Amino acid sequence: MTRHPVAPDPKVIEEQIRIFNASEFARLLQMEILEASEGYSCVTMDCAGKMNPGGVAHGGAIFSLADQAFGIAANCCRTHRVAVSVSIQYIAPAKGKLVAVARRVADNGTCDTYRVMVQEGERPVAEFTGVAFRV
Repeated sequence: MTRHPVAPDPKVIEEQIRIFNASEFARLLQMEILEASEGYSCVTMDCAGKMNPGGVAHGGAIFSLADQAFGIAANCCRTHRVAVSVSIQYIAPAKGKLVAVARRVADNGTCDTYRVMVQEGERPVAEFTGVAFRV
């Protein structure tokens, strides 16, 4: 018997986006989820107010943006996953509006791996990899 995936309910996705956008930390850093679906998300954040003493975006702010994108991509559509491992490579400093795009790149049935690219315009700023365990 072939199982066909059930299309996610757009209202469920909208509610999950609302919940993630309303979280205290997302509001503190002024992150906004633009799109999300099972295994995918696009999240933005302006670097204003998040600079380090060198005058560029703090690495923790960039990490948090990537983690937010990872979190909604992994937990969209009535799934529940928790992070078990994450890493980030900083590629270039940033000062403006950042966009983080998360995509699931592997699924072994127990854990899923996500790749998040953070960019300022067309310029890569960071690459984040996250592994999430299905709860």
